[in-house]
Amino acid sequence: MPWVEKYRPVYLDDIVGNTDTVERLKVIAEDGNMPHIIISGMPGIGKTTSIHCLAHALLGDAYREGVLELNASDERGIDVVRNKIKLFAQRKVTLPPGRHKIIILDEADSMTAGAQQALRRTMEIYSNTTRFALACNMSNKIIEPIQSRCAILRYSKLRDAEVLKRLKEICEIEKVQYNDEGLAALIFTAEGDMRQAINNLQSTWSGFGFVSQDNVFKICDQPHPIVVRAMVKACQKGDVDGALSRIHSLWEQGYSAVDIVTTVFRVVKGMDDLPEYTKLEFIRVSGGVSLRKGPR
Repeated sequence: MPWVEKYRPVYLDDIVGNTDTVERLKVIAEDGNMPHIIISGMPGIGKTTSIHCLAHALLGDAYREGVLELNASDERGIDVVRNKIKLFAQRKVTLPPGRHKIIILDEADSMTAGAQQALRRTMEIYSNTTRFALACNMSNKIIEPIQSRCAILRYSKLRDAEVLKRLKEICEIEKVQYNDEGLAALIFTAEGDMRQAINNLQSTWSGFGFVSQDNVFKICDQPHPIVVRAMVKACQKGDVDGALSRIHSLWEQGYSAVDIVTTVFRVVKGMDDLPEYTKLEFIRVSGGVSLRKGPR
């Protein structure tokens, strides 16, 4: 079983990060009267998981009968809203007193404008028996009439310490052998995405039997930060030939210009030993670089 599913939280207390927002969900679970909600944020930070945990807390054993989940992979045009969603909203289900059926729309920002307009009316008509929970990456792609009917919760990117704590817990349970540099590499490649961090951990452990920095970057196939860091240091010292030799070595390994420039940006951002002005200049140049077919 994939670890990302095996260790997916079931209770609100198990969710990592976004403590203030999760506390609001706990208040809703205790009160029992859930409003329509929109949770927005980056991928892999627990939006859909939070909604499922809230549904478990509200409905208990009636979770299977009382929840309908539709994902972006499902057909979600206007016909689905008029038929599938409307039929579920009309259906009578035995729930705990004071509770409502819950319709979860994952990746709701990918719904067509027509489907969202039809959904707005459905939310109004069946609000006494059914509540909607929408998860999306960008809430501005949800039409304003739906936004005004929902409580909007915004999730931020997970902090490195939060991801590290969860990875260590999984490593302990699964008896994974690792070193600190390996976990740091997982955090670097994940960029606050817990799902990607756990997937990369399992892939590295399955492929090599040890989670080290080199093994992680082989699995993730990203330009090695140590090479990029050496390139930046060479630039700082004015060693243009040394910097060019390193960037050409990355290019010859098959990395695209986007991979290299993105890694340069992330490495420079984390280099505390660079003077602030120099760091900002590197970031400015890497942010405005022209991505041609090859390095200059």
